[in-house]
Parts: sequence; C-alpha cells; structure tokens
Amino acid sequence: MSKPAGQDGLENALDTTVDVETPEHVTFRVHVAGPSRRAVAYGVDLLIRGVVLVVLAVVVEMAGVTVDFEGASQGVLLVVMFSLEWGYYILFESLWSGQTPGKRMLSLRTVKESGVPLTFLDVVLRNLLRGADWLPAFNVVGLVVMAVDGRFRRLGDMVAGTMVVQEAKGRLGSALVISPAPTPAELEAIPASVSLSGAEMDVLESFLRRVGTLSPARELELAQMVAPMFAQRCGARYEHAVRFLGALFVRAGGHVLAAPSHRKTFFGRTRGGA
Repeated sequence: MSKPAGQDGLENALDTTVDVETPEHVTFRVHVAGPSRRAVAYGVDLLIRGVVLVVLAVVVEMAGVTVDFEGASQGVLLVVMFSLEWGYYILFESLWSGQTPGKRMLSLRTVKESGVPLTFLDVVLRNLLRGADWLPAFNVVGLVVMAVDGRFRRLGDMVAGTMVVQEAKGRLGSALVISPAPTPAELEAIPASVSLSGAEMDVLESFLRRVGTLSPARELELAQMVAPMFAQRCGARYEHAVRFLGALFVRAGGHVLAAPSHRKTFFGRTRGGA
C-alpha cells in the first residue's frame, strides 16, 4: 500500500513510499518517483536528444548531403528520429541499469516492481509503448495513466512490470567502515557483474551500519533473512552471512573506508584495542 511521503519534505510532495516484495519474499521500502521529477528528467533527456539531432544535421550539411524532406530523404529522416527517440532510452537504460542522463541527474532509476534490476527485455518492452503515451498529443495518455496509478507508472511500465524510483541521496556523516575488510577470496566468490538496485544497496548499507549496535545473535538473524536470496541470485556461497553481505556491498560498488590499523573491529564492532 502506498503511503504519503510528506514527511520527506516539500520537494517530495508528489512522490510516495511503497513496499515491494521480492520473489524470495523479502520486503524493501522504495521511494517512487512522481510526475514532477520524471518530467524534469524527461526534459533533460529531450534536450540531449535535440543537441544530438542538431549535431547530426550539421554533419550532414558539412558532408554536402541535400535533404529535401521528400521521398527517400524524408524516409531517412523519420528513421533517424525514430532511432534517436527509442534507441536513446534502450541504450542508456540497458547500459546504466535503468538510468538515462536525465534520470541520473535527478537520482532516479527504473527497476522491476520487485525492486530488482531490469533485464534487456524489460527495457525494450517499457519503451515500445512510449509512442502510445503521447496520444493524442503532449503525453496526455501517459499523464492520465500516471495520475491514476498508485506507483505513477505509465503504459510501458505496466506492460513491462517496472516502475521509476528515487534513489536515496548520499548521507552526511561518518563513512561506512567494514573491518576486517573483505578478503580477496570473499570478493572473488561473488561475480564481478553482480548488480543490485539502489533500494537493495540502501538496505545493505543500513544493515551494515547497525552491525556492532546489535547483539551478534540478532545481527546473524537479520543477515540470514536476506543473505540466501542474494547468494542464490549471484550463484555464490558463504560461510558467514554478515561477512557475505559486507563483501556483496563492496562487490556491487558500495563505498566504504578501511578501519584504522590499530583498531580490531568486525563490521563496526570493536574487539579489543582502543
């Protein structure tokens, strides 16, 4: 069920917080991006595509090619515009795991409704209906569908089973410390291509920051609730769930700092020393 996000500030007034459940029945809370943020991101992407189109026109002009907007020239122009409109989103959302330059600037990302990263097929499906959202003009259908949907999905999102979420902004304060740092063996046990959504990275970081404030039994209990899910997804094995989650966070690109050498800690828990 969607919950108003007014407590997050006026800038998020048109967004909602929703709980999503993964196929492994693990629940994450994500911040769904509303029409206002998505419109700004679309504007940035539209500007970029416009610049690309102008550059192509200049190159064609410099090459001495005459475009008369009739016959074959018109057909070529339509193909170029179609490729730029659809290819732009398919290219970036595939390479950047659900992000375009506009979405990245606004800290937005497209993910599956279960919170996991997109596949190439998901990217293609959600963008195939992009033209339908513009009917009859000026994105009327897309805006109406988003307005009545609790997760602000457009037609393409509904078909592909995706949604656009707002990634948490970087936290101010102390950096996350994992000590002892994951060993090469622990990191190599996890594929280098492992990809986690922004929501999953936030959950892992929140857990790792709590390690050391909970009892060892409670830490292990919480870790074992999600570690098997991640291990199954990336085909990895582990001996200790907490250590595995720390290594997974690092392997997926999480930012951590090394602990001072005179401290002996275990993911934030001091084990002697000062």
